[in-house]
Amino acid sequence: MASRFYVTTPIYYVNDVPHLGHAYTTIAADAFRRYHLLRGHEARMLTGTDEHGLKIGRAAAEAGMTPQAFADTMSARFRDAWAPLLVRPDDFIRTTEPRHMSLVKKLWEVIDRKGDLYLGSYEDWYCVGCESFKTEKELLPGYLCPLHPLKPVEKVKEDTYFFRLSRWEKPLLEFYERRPDFIQPDSRRNEVISFVQSGLRDLSVSRTSFTWGVPVPNDPRHVMFVWFDALANYLTALGGEGDPLRRFWPPNARAVHLVGKDIVRFHAVYWPAFLLAAGMSEDELPSQVFAHGFLTVDGQKMSKSLRNAVDPLKVAKELGPDAFRYQLLRAIAFGQDGDFDHAALIERYNADLGKNLGNLLSRTLGLCTKLTNGKTPAMGIRMPLEDDLFRDVTAWAEKAVTVAWDGLEPHNALAETMAISSRANQYVDQAAPWAEAKKENHERVGTILATLLEVLRWLSVLVWPVMPDKSSEMRAQLGLPPLQPELEKDLWALTVEPRPAGQPLAPTGSLFPTLDADATKALLDKLLPRAAAPIDLAPAGPTGSPAAPPPEDAPPASITYDHFTTMDLRVGVVKSCERVPKKDKLLRLAVDLGEPEARTIIAGLALSFAPEALVGRRVIVVANLAPRDFGKGLVSRGMLLATGPSDALKLATIDGDAAPGLRLR
Repeated sequence: MASRFYVTTPIYYVNDVPHLGHAYTTIAADAFRRYHLLRGHEARMLTGTDEHGLKIGRAAAEAGMTPQAFADTMSARFRDAWAPLLVRPDDFIRTTEPRHMSLVKKLWEVIDRKGDLYLGSYEDWYCVGCESFKTEKELLPGYLCPLHPLKPVEKVKEDTYFFRLSRWEKPLLEFYERRPDFIQPDSRRNEVISFVQSGLRDLSVSRTSFTWGVPVPNDPRHVMFVWFDALANYLTALGGEGDPLRRFWPPNARAVHLVGKDIVRFHAVYWPAFLLAAGMSEDELPSQVFAHGFLTVDGQKMSKSLRNAVDPLKVAKELGPDAFRYQLLRAIAFGQDGDFDHAALIERYNADLGKNLGNLLSRTLGLCTKLTNGKTPAMGIRMPLEDDLFRDVTAWAEKAVTVAWDGLEPHNALAETMAISSRANQYVDQAAPWAEAKKENHERVGTILATLLEVLRWLSVLVWPVMPDKSSEMRAQLGLPPLQPELEKDLWALTVEPRPAGQPLAPTGSLFPTLDADATKALLDKLLPRAAAPIDLAPAGPTGSPAAPPPEDAPPASITYDHFTTMDLRVGVVKSCERVPKKDKLLRLAVDLGEPEARTIIAGLALSFAPEALVGRRVIVVANLAPRDFGKGLVSRGMLLATGPSDALKLATIDGDAAPGLRLR
């Protein structure tokens, strides 16, 4: 029986369009699926769209459409986005489909029969963006959600069904202890455990204030909480009990949910609790919830005023989908925050793909054309140590590649793959087949070139999960057919099997043509989003005006020098600093900017700095930022520059004794 692997993306809200964050998660899922297919496993990938909830109902109304018509139109955009990015999901589920809605109702009924649902009433702050309730402690000043700070949360009071989440606090903690790999990376695991240890309250899981959702069985006044509805998609897409697709659910398969770190709590707390309440054992829970970080672009978070969103389809069209996929999965450590840098994209394309892998292919085929009449050479004499050393090094690297893919570390897998290519390029120079040819040492020439062709065959397999089309092009030039994964046939087993001599090779040109300075500039002119005033210069992370973590698709933009001069960046000296009561992330600072009175700045620095540690520091302040009123007397009149996660911020400071108020130029 072949191993089974089931990988899912979050289902994406249809009030948005496919962006860089969506592409990142979905391409990663596709690459993991492809890797397991090469191993001969049964592999299945699921993606789809989340189409219920208050947010969708309001978006539809604003568009002048019915919710269903709006969902139909927007869902199609996601379905159509993946093929140009070489993503091949096995299923695309929509939460408005009958197959999903009927099974969600059955899940509700099972949990209800087991006694974990009860009717009550609820009043609290509701964030439409998150589609969830928030306690006052979780909110920023002005009743703003940390993840959606542009619109205040709403006070909601209504009758609701509650899920007895509190009952599952201890079982969940015990489960996390027995299954330490259930939540990855470790930073997210620690975050979830801390949340559960702080105490779980029963969860409101129905709404009566709107109607766009799955009706609650036997009580149609209520529709299900959108997260109860949405999370169930991972199971409903596999059908009911007895459906053959249920073989992809544990314990008969490895099931991995890929999610953004902002929704890890829903997947790692609520979802397993729902399943346990439905009577599943721990062995029947998902194998792993893996949370990746937020993306910025060119070092900036996304801002509508900058119009700096990155269109993944545009980048893929201009540079090629394989290279785009490579950049996303190579440049960013999976599980951490990362930056999509346009200039680095081209630099890595040239260095890794053009001058390394592409160069290895073209120079090897060029040598074969010159020295073996464009045909595969015979493996001849195995001479000096370099041949065996080369094979030892590549064997070690190949094992490292495998470990990285199994561990959901595509960035490391690709780094190790390029290390093989680099070592092969070194081998060409060390072995010098042209010199051996001058000595008429034809057997030695055959050994060198046959070795290189064999390693290129390996590389065509190793890159296939990320660059499937380029893998096929590469194999065509090597005179090999495209890879065709087969069940229970491990194509990843890269043994040394030199091909018979005399088989034709088919070089057709550069696999990855490098881009010179002019071509680079022309491409960047096409790809870089255009800036637009007014400029939002909020850095990535909590700053003077507390900001949300960068969204998944956080992108960049170039600005002109004239735009830059509109910023008033000044040296400030922190005169005093104190915590904001009942807001554990915020500090109130008095900052001297050389003005008659010190400015009050509210900054989300409390998780990284003790108030007393900031007094006397020379900081950089955006001095001409419009004041922001957070209510309750909290008005911020400037912004400090900082970077990093909220619990490990690095503050931009000035060395020396620069006077308060000096302008940075």
